[in-house]
Amino acid sequence: MIAVARLAILVGIAGLIPFIAMIAGLFFMPQHGVALIGYFYLYSAGVLAFMAGVYWPIAMQLDNCSYPVSPLVTMLLSQVFFVAAGIGLLLPTSGQVLLYTTAYLALYLVDAGWMRAYWPVWYLRLRLVLTSVVVVCQLSATAWLFLIPAH
Repeated sequence: MIAVARLAILVGIAGLIPFIAMIAGLFFMPQHGVALIGYFYLYSAGVLAFMAGVYWPIAMQLDNCSYPVSPLVTMLLSQVFFVAAGIGLLLPTSGQVLLYTTAYLALYLVDAGWMRAYWPVWYLRLRLVLTSVVVVCQLSATAWLFLIPAH
């Protein structure tokens, strides 16, 4: 049987593959750039919405807790990130750049700050690595959009 930590690490790293592949595609197959950037932000939204869902089970276990980690705050955080993921899909690409980069950073800060007591140390380390790679990919998409001419 595989340990939860190992499974989470494998799934987390596998989840980075589409981010990295689409960014590589932007630079190595610029003729497909418009489609790739669309897929990149669609995937960004999906992963952000998925990650937002982790707060619901925690909220259901927080009956007698108070701010900042109360059931209400935890469920609201879940909804804020979920709605941000959806709204991002409606924005022009320049808005997606800002929204998804900010949302991924904020999600990590919430986990490392307010939610720290609910996560094992290995998970926060994993999240730091995964978030760092995703943010670098978001910034790379930004560079492609605004710095690379004729796409």
